[in-house]
Amino acid sequence: MTEQPARIDLNALAEEHAAKAAASPHGRSAHLLLHDGVLRQTVIALRAGAALDEHNAPVAASLQVLRGRVALTVAGRQQDASAGELHSIPQERHGLLAHTDAVVLLTAVTA
Repeated sequence: MTEQPARIDLNALAEEHAAKAAASPHGRSAHLLLHDGVLRQTVIALRAGAALDEHNAPVAASLQVLRGRVALTVAGRQQDASAGELHSIPQERHGLLAHTDAVVLLTAVTA
């Protein structure tokens, strides 16, 4: 019997993790929703003003903003991103800052 593809309701996940981020003392919540070989997809919710500190980039990555507005910071530069936008993540150290309450979908390929 052939296995059915996984179906994930991103709106429901965004709602759930936005609520968890709002209740968290750190202002964030994350959930790894897909881990298939080198592919990983993670929903990350951030309260306004919360940030992910600068960190190394994976082999390849993109950031889709599901809700709110964020800034992707790379080498002292800031690239704003809003709900409905998809951005590639450069292969250098970067961080993420939430301008408003926000939820993003991070897609990454690891080595």
